[in-house]
Amino acid sequence: MPSPSSGATATTTRPGLSRDEAARRLAAQGLNVLPGGERKSLWRIALGVLAEPMFLMLLVAGGIYLALGDRAEAMFLLASVIFVIGITLAQQRKTQRALEALRELSAPRALVIRDGAELRVPGVEVVVGDLLVLHEGDRIAADAHLLDGQLDVDESLLTGEPVPVSKLPGEAAGTLSASTVVTRGVGVAEVFATGATTAFGAIGQSLAGTREAVSGLQRASRRLIRQLTVGGLALAVSYFLLAWLWDRHGLLESVLAGVALSMAILPEEIPVILTVFLALGAWRIARHKVLTRRMDAVETLGAISVLAVDKTGTLTQNRMRVAELAVDGEHFAAMEAPTLPEHFHALLEFAVLATPADPFDPMEKAIQDTGQRWLRGTEHLHAELQPETEYGLSPDILAMTRVYPHGAPDCHLLATKGAPEAVADLCHLPQSARAAIHAQVQAMAERGLRVLGVARGTWQGGAWPASQHDFSFTFLGLVGLIDPPRPEVPAALAECRAAGVRVIMLTGDHPATAQAIARMVGLGEHPQVLTGAEIDALDDHALRTRLDTVDVCARVQPVQKLRLVQQLRHGDRVVAMTGDGVNDAPALKAADVGIAMGERGTDVAREAAALVLLDDSFASIVAAIRQGRRIYANITLATRFVFAVHVPVIALALVPTLAHWPLVMMPVNIMLLELLIDPACSVVFEAEPASDEIMRQPPRAPGASPFAWRNLARGVLQGAGVASVLLAGYGLLLAHGDDIARARTAVFAALVGGVFALTLTNRQGAPGAARNPWVGRMLVAVLVMLTTVIAVPFLRRVMGLAVPDGRTVLAIATMLVASIAWLAIMRRLWRHDPTPARRTG
Repeated sequence: MPSPSSGATATTTRPGLSRDEAARRLAAQGLNVLPGGERKSLWRIALGVLAEPMFLMLLVAGGIYLALGDRAEAMFLLASVIFVIGITLAQQRKTQRALEALRELSAPRALVIRDGAELRVPGVEVVVGDLLVLHEGDRIAADAHLLDGQLDVDESLLTGEPVPVSKLPGEAAGTLSASTVVTRGVGVAEVFATGATTAFGAIGQSLAGTREAVSGLQRASRRLIRQLTVGGLALAVSYFLLAWLWDRHGLLESVLAGVALSMAILPEEIPVILTVFLALGAWRIARHKVLTRRMDAVETLGAISVLAVDKTGTLTQNRMRVAELAVDGEHFAAMEAPTLPEHFHALLEFAVLATPADPFDPMEKAIQDTGQRWLRGTEHLHAELQPETEYGLSPDILAMTRVYPHGAPDCHLLATKGAPEAVADLCHLPQSARAAIHAQVQAMAERGLRVLGVARGTWQGGAWPASQHDFSFTFLGLVGLIDPPRPEVPAALAECRAAGVRVIMLTGDHPATAQAIARMVGLGEHPQVLTGAEIDALDDHALRTRLDTVDVCARVQPVQKLRLVQQLRHGDRVVAMTGDGVNDAPALKAADVGIAMGERGTDVAREAAALVLLDDSFASIVAAIRQGRRIYANITLATRFVFAVHVPVIALALVPTLAHWPLVMMPVNIMLLELLIDPACSVVFEAEPASDEIMRQPPRAPGASPFAWRNLARGVLQGAGVASVLLAGYGLLLAHGDDIARARTAVFAALVGGVFALTLTNRQGAPGAARNPWVGRMLVAVLVMLTTVIAVPFLRRVMGLAVPDGRTVLAIATMLVASIAWLAIMRRLWRHDPTPARRTG
């Protein structure tokens, strides 16, 4: 027997809770959430920061200063630890707030009845007593009893059984469980349990909490940090022994030198870069109407090379209208005439009967609206009729039939609509009639219309046939619907072509309709089309070959999308796919970046996807790709900057001991630099605008990484030049008899200026570009910091600096100019695109 009707109406005269009563119950019952997932406390974040190697080194250095009796230095270091912990806490909280805001926006929402009106609310705000309005694809927000309608529900999360369970009104047959999924039907249900008191909540009691997914870049950075930590500590121990035994420094001074070197080697900023950049990147992408459900999707966006998108609602406006009716070769322009000729009444009457009264699909909504417009007040509109059963669309028959009572108990009226060729086959028409219908369909499709066939029939009998083919139908005519393209799509498609991103349209439409829309939006003058039937006829290798040249896949069924995604991913392609239905979920999950529709998408599709498109617009997807490329490029720039900065710091901590010079870089000096480097990474580079060329370059290769040798080598070379200049200046100052405090002042000031110069050098734009407002603020911060540490006697003494004289100022200027000249030469030699390992074909 056929499944319950997915189009069955679900109505109730009950007004539901009032908004005031719902608010009162929410305050009393608490949020409709499962146990676990508590917010990470500030204390736990602080402990995590203190466990980092950099801060352990600072604490060791502070203890040594206390042992040496240098309380001022110890206080400065320990105060710096507290200050850096404060910065880290602020960054973590900012990141956490961004993630929580995104989680709240992307959380499932529920359609409830309150004060007699339907209202969509966050699922966490559903309370006991709420009336839920449920449609196909909805994830049920709470345990409830079905009051009206018929549903099929996937309860595999609770039972493990993959077969959907039919639900009918009543406490016994209509009990619905939270987190299960409506696969068919429409219904109204009353909530009786929320949160931890639901059946699914009992399972949630065993969960201690949730963790955010760690992206591939974050995993790679942690491996790199671990490797550098081991190597840095080994080198620091060797350096301590060298300073103590060979250079004859004191024991504690040698330990301080080793601590300073280990601090110089450890690029602690990299985890901060990735955490902050990805979280704030997700927040920036959300401003383009795209919500991020998985952080790794942010980094993958920039590598997308194939974008498989639905036509309806993504490339088009999703505002279906009935544009044309065709009966016996006669055509009626539905959007132009004031009245509907009698000749077309039966066609529209049975098109409406074949459509659910409360449809979810925009095309079915258009049919119902047109029926209300033309048939209201006539005998051809049957609001009182309720279907007895329904035969849904299937891979074998692309048509649906609704069965109504008709007169005698065993007499039934049939209303069918679907693909014209499928409806013609159900009517068992001769070949000549089918050819005439095909010619009509082809002509309508070439005008950009989506065409449906409509038929009527009768059935007498007590047992339902197994298939629609067992009924007898009469073909009534064709309904042509139009969904105009979105005006912003042609420009967005052109941007994709320039960026090397190939776009493939997926649609269930007739090939001619799909081809016409493809021409309208700019996919090509003669777009190549592959049909669902051809997909099934090809083996995997042949399908991959065809997909290399295909622009449109027409007459595609949802179950075929998974295979398309799997074959498109061959050959190092990075594939993004859009979808909205329950059956799209496997393909969305299999794609490198699954993009669910926010306006018309089901909860199941949204939860399977990495991104949720709030406005369903293709232009928003392209904007997200642009942002993804910007974020990855900025991570690349910031990583290069970190390695460039650490090279002169390492050199200034290491070389003086080898050259028997006085130490120039101590932990207090390095600590002050960290206060400058961290904000430069987290603020200046994160806010760097996209390059003008970023969408005129091919996608990066899937294996590309900011930690690739080419990118790191650029940073090391930049830093090596600056280090050479500073060491040469330090040696000359010492050779000319300058005291250590003035020489250290000159080198330290030139190094701070060099950090700012490295920031400018590694930006996307020209070194002097002012498109990033944080660059000017960083310059002010550099000048204020230098002025403060030199002008304040306490800080000057702690840092081992001196008030500069004319000779010192000249030395600072000379070293800074030489460093800038070196960086300018490097930038000119590496003037090509800064993002490494781009795809070349």
